[in-house]
Amino acid sequence: MIASILEWLTSSATWSGEGGLGARIVEHLWYSLLAVGIAAVIAVPLGLWVGHTGRARWIVSLANSLRAVPTLGLLFAVALWLGPKISGDLAFLIPSVVVLVILVIPPILSGVYAGVEAVDPATRDAARGMGMRGMEVVRQVEIPNAMPLILSGLRSAFLQVIATATVAAYIGLGGLGRYLVDGIKTGDYVSTAGGAVVVSVLALLVDGVLALVQRLVISPGLTGGRTGRARRGRSEPVTASTSSTTSTSSTSSTSSASSASSASSASLTGSDTRSPARPGMSAGDGEVDSDAT
Repeated sequence: MIASILEWLTSSATWSGEGGLGARIVEHLWYSLLAVGIAAVIAVPLGLWVGHTGRARWIVSLANSLRAVPTLGLLFAVALWLGPKISGDLAFLIPSVVVLVILVIPPILSGVYAGVEAVDPATRDAARGMGMRGMEVVRQVEIPNAMPLILSGLRSAFLQVIATATVAAYIGLGGLGRYLVDGIKTGDYVSTAGGAVVVSVLALLVDGVLALVQRLVISPGLTGGRTGRARRGRSEPVTASTSSTTSTSSTSSTSSASSASSASSASLTGSDTRSPARPGMSAGDGEVDSDAT
């Protein structure tokens, strides 16, 4: 089975044509980007408002409850409701995008709200003390500090929508879900398994790209990381203090040696300044004569 899947993935017939694997990947990414884009337009401003003002937090709870809704059942319900009212290919595209947007809103909204809510109140007060207005605080203080959680919510949204966009094939839409649905109908389990593998790899690749973007966009000060300059700057004072300590000890040793040398010279000089004894007279004789006088 594994050998058959690898042969299917590497076959030129699999990748060629309008219904080839390359075209299906492009369609799948287009549906995912469209759903995440629409959901971000709705969820990001709403999350900023709820996190900044602290009002209507029930909206976040309501959005999280939507995760319990079965995706496939919701897709059929929306398709039966909107399908007869729309003509052409939009009758398949709009219901699928609506369902994917409903699926993607909760992680984005939760990430934005949690990031803004977690900003230190002292930081907000400092910004207001500098004269910033409400929207200036949001743009220049809250959004930069909330960026790690905002991007984490977007990463989670992309993973969910890429994995779930395959259900759009059940109502006649394209994408990688065609291999799963058509393969099960025709009994072609090699293409079914191959399509599942491609979906998994695509989700991992997109998540890796977003992780790299998150690492480049977020300031190291928010993640606890340090730049090379900061590491060098931190090591320099240690070297300076060590050399200062060494030079201080050397100076102290030199001063001690100089003091000892000066003391020794002073003692020798003091002994030389005493008056010498007269010739032919000893020290004892001088003392006798002095007493006698």
